Amino acid sequence: MMTESPRWFKSSYSSNGGQCIEVAANFAVSRGVVPVRDSKDLSGPTLSFPFASFVSFVAGVKAGGFGTV
Repeated sequence: MMTESPRWFKSSYSSNGGQCIEVAANFAVSRGVVPVRDSKDLSGPTLSFPFASFVSFVAGVKAGGFGTV
């Protein structure tokens, strides 16, 4: 049995300020989820979001729907 490993990546928009996440988008098609983890804690827990929900979230971010801090 072959198991697929997550291929983690951080957005090129990250400014390396320590508040970044990484996603493993390679699971979107094969498993229908997008795992997310804290880039500072690589062995820590991950959250897996349904692909459609993650796409909606990213669209909201791009549209400015969440404001700024």
